Amino acid sequence: MSHTDPQAREAASLALGQAAGFTRRLASRLWALEARLRGAELRGPVVFMGRPILTLAPGSTIIFAGGNEVFSSPRCNAIGNMQPCVLRTLARGARLEFGPGVGMSSTVFGAASSIVVGEGTIFGAGAMVIDTDFHQPAGEFGWEDAAAQNARPITIGRGCFIGARAMVMKGVVLEDRSVVGAGAVVTKRVPSGMMAVGNPARNVPWRGAGSRG
Repeated sequence: MSHTDPQAREAASLALGQAAGFTRRLASRLWALEARLRGAELRGPVVFMGRPILTLAPGSTIIFAGGNEVFSSPRCNAIGNMQPCVLRTLARGARLEFGPGVGMSSTVFGAASSIVVGEGTIFGAGAMVIDTDFHQPAGEFGWEDAAAQNARPITIGRGCFIGARAMVMKGVVLEDRSVVGAGAVVTKRVPSGMMAVGNPARNVPWRGAGSRG
């Protein structure tokens, strides 16, 4: 059995990495173009790693301020992405806006009213942010679509962290530099310097609250 020269292996690995990087950059430009064609507004560079699911209801808005990262491919997150990012407006007049430097992995956003995310906030793999209950009772045992009727805006501040598999529900405000723990289900305001943990989530201080930078 022959042994490949270590320098040759390193050179081959480097060439493969460069080819993969070129392919990812090319694909990112393609998904950015698709986002624009679907009606999203990209005000600066956005990196798309893998193809997201992105749809806009007529008369609604999706805005990326720039410097954003949208990670949808399975390998681009340390714990893996189980699905692509989902970015959807669900009703006329709905708004989904991401400030500068907002990043996400396998994250679901559903805006029937408004979801606005501040600068530098990041979302862990599989987090969900949804401003509506989608349905309401109809008749004795039925359900009807009521996404727009029961929606309440969500505001997420600057420098927040939303952990993997967490859920941020309608009407919630996350103040600047607040945190949502992995798996938490958040239904009320989270003040700056606090962490929402559990289901239903409760607010507790977090040790990084006093840090800067």
